[in-house]
Amino acid sequence: MNTFGRNLRLTTFGESHGKAMGGILDGMPGGIKIDMDIILRETARRRPGQSHLVTARNEKDIPELLSGLTDDMVTLGTPIGFIVRNTDQRSGDYGEMAELYRPNHADFTYDMRYGLHEPRGGGRASARETLNWVIGGAIARQLPCMKNISVKANVASIGGIKGTREELEKVVESAMKRGDSVGGVVECVIEGVPAGIGNPVFGKLHARLAQAMMSINAAKGFEYGDGFSAASAYGTEQADIFTSDAGHIHTLTNHSGGIQGGISNGMPITFKVAFKPTPTLLCDIETVDKEGHTRILRGKGRHDPCVALRAVPVVEAMTVLVLADEMLERNIK
Repeated sequence: MNTFGRNLRLTTFGESHGKAMGGILDGMPGGIKIDMDIILRETARRRPGQSHLVTARNEKDIPELLSGLTDDMVTLGTPIGFIVRNTDQRSGDYGEMAELYRPNHADFTYDMRYGLHEPRGGGRASARETLNWVIGGAIARQLPCMKNISVKANVASIGGIKGTREELEKVVESAMKRGDSVGGVVECVIEGVPAGIGNPVFGKLHARLAQAMMSINAAKGFEYGDGFSAASAYGTEQADIFTSDAGHIHTLTNHSGGIQGGISNGMPITFKVAFKPTPTLLCDIETVDKEGHTRILRGKGRHDPCVALRAVPVVEAMTVLVLADEMLERNIK
């Protein structure tokens, strides 16, 4: 599937080392003024080559909006098409990988599914695909129904370490020196979502958020509210007691993470996403080739040593797309 959403649908295309990434956002109502600076701000947050802690691939990531807008950037209500041209590929770094399977990467499974895989940057399995999602989310963020909703994500831990930015950077730098990579956790807090958003049973709001987050490259786990810690708690400890202030009903605590019965309860929605270490390493590692022969894969190329760092704007973008889709379904202006 290359389409995400029901009422607001994002369909994407492109490979990491192809000519361009791109997408079509369908379902945006007409008459909405789009601020290009917001789109550029979000793509800049995700852009590679920003520091020594992320991939050195140097892409400007300036989107070209092709359709669905007037000359003065007002939505027409028709599909909004966009592309971002790839300009800094080094496909030669991946020559050996055409015949070898990178451990924990999608090379082997793509071969099993499609009969071949794209070794250059991983093709559609590359995190470069998430650029399309960030653009879609930046446009959806400008819907009137999203104006009063705050979506903020940040890196909660790296390599199991919770600390200052400097402390987390040292963990990444240590892994880089060894040619290794390291995992991390991104947490997200959503404020301003009114009570009553979401659906019961198979359309639960937390299930839709989980689907969105688990679609992100290298995501390995999702929890909302107290998450897995709730499994070792007692009901009396978990009870979110209702109270009322001047007729406004809310809860005294938020163990539920702002969602009960699959529907928002008006409290902040909180969740975390766990990201595994980047599977492509810059050190030698044992693997097999397509014939099953044991080989040594010699690490090369430009890769993020910690996926979680650049995943922050992606988590926000996918959250916005889920919420915008839900708000449009409820016809909330």
